[in-house]
Amino acid sequence: MSFQAYMDNIEEKTGFSPEQFLSLGEEKGFVVDGKINPAIKVGEIVDWLKSDYGLGHGHAMAIVAYFKGKRK
Repeated sequence: MSFQAYMDNIEEKTGFSPEQFLSLGEEKGFVVDGKINPAIKVGEIVDWLKSDYGLGHGHAMAIVAYFKGKRK
C-alpha cells in the first residue's frame, strides 16, 4: 500500500486529513515547530492515535511519518 493510500484510508476512517492531525498533534504538544517534540516518544503518539481515533498500528505510524515530514 502506498503512503498516499494510507493517508486516504486514515481520512476516510477518521474524517481528519493529515494536515488536521498535524494541527491536533501541535495542540497536544507532540509536534513543535513542524517537528516531533524531542521530549515525546513515538509510542506516546501511536497510543494517542490508537485510543482516540481507532487507528491500527500501521496507520498510526503513517501519521508519525507525516509528522516527521514524509509526504509521498
